[in-house]
Amino acid sequence: MNKIPQEVNNIIFDLGGVLLHIDAQRSIKAFESLGLTNAINHGGWGYQHEVFLQMEKGLLSDEQFRNGIRELLPEPASDEAIDKAWCAMIIDFSDDRINLLHELKKSYKLYLFSNTNNIHLNHFQTLFQQRFGFPISDLFENDYYSHVLNQRKPSVESFQTVLNHAGLNPQETLFIDDSKENTLGAEKAGMHAVHLTMEQNLQALFGRN
Repeated sequence: MNKIPQEVNNIIFDLGGVLLHIDAQRSIKAFESLGLTNAINHGGWGYQHEVFLQMEKGLLSDEQFRNGIRELLPEPASDEAIDKAWCAMIIDFSDDRINLLHELKKSYKLYLFSNTNNIHLNHFQTLFQQRFGFPISDLFENDYYSHVLNQRKPSVESFQTVLNHAGLNPQETLFIDDSKENTLGAEKAGMHAVHLTMEQNLQALFGRN
């Protein structure tokens, strides 16, 4: 997609890899140092162990998640060590992209839909508040998280849940994600979708460089 369709009035953003700089390799290496190998799939969009998926669906408490990780480890690990490894992938927010959202709010209704979990949520919300001085939720009409919805992208049902809750017409809605699988799910739900690759510039997509 080289330009935004004229009928688009709403934009739903993914978080990690789109607005938030992440590096899954950092968590992979951190978990490896605890003795857990192959925790996260190549590209950072999937997991080898069910405990991660259950956490992102909101089916586990923080403590249940940590205990589940401990069952996969060869040696004992503290809550702090597990949280540190899990959050190691979260780096920082791009000033340019946050500034872009402020601009886009003048023309579109903005939403967020992220596959995440309570431990990551607390971490990146604190990171954002400290960096910009206001909560990240202020950027959006609504922000949606998989562990709150009990549904993960790329399921069509998860997108329909977001569309229905926000009262959005899918034909007037654009979804932007760094996972091709997730954008295909959005298209199946009737939305326009952009797969944002590492080579692409989000600002350029909206004619801003």
